[in-house]
Amino acid sequence: MTGRDERLLRGEAMRRKVMSDAYVDSRQSGRNAFSGDLDDAITAMAWGEIWTRPGLDPRTRSVITLTVTATRGQWDEFRIHVRGALNNGLSVDELKEALLHMAIYAGFPTARTGFKEAQVVIDTIAQEQQDAAKG
Repeated sequence: MTGRDERLLRGEAMRRKVMSDAYVDSRQSGRNAFSGDLDDAITAMAWGEIWTRPGLDPRTRSVITLTVTATRGQWDEFRIHVRGALNNGLSVDELKEALLHMAIYAGFPTARTGFKEAQVVIDTIAQEQQDAAKG
């Protein structure tokens, strides 16, 4: 097995841990010959090389990722990582505090959009939990 193959395996395991099996499966269902290499690069480099490093726990990495994606206006990626941060044990109150803190350094408009986008994810998760409880 090559180093790249090992990073892919580590990356997929970490990606599933943070983002959930359902998310990873949904991403893989859209995989095709054109985009497959990009997905492998993301999995190997971001998830298999960086997210698996011992220096920071996944929860801290999630907060960093939320801040960076918000300040760059990458709202699709931000929403994905809101779910990941909550999966990593960040509470809704801690998410709120991170966004409030970000307002001072990244600007209130960015924080306002972050609150709006995070609320969409929080509401979606709540609905999924209600649906699952119904059976």
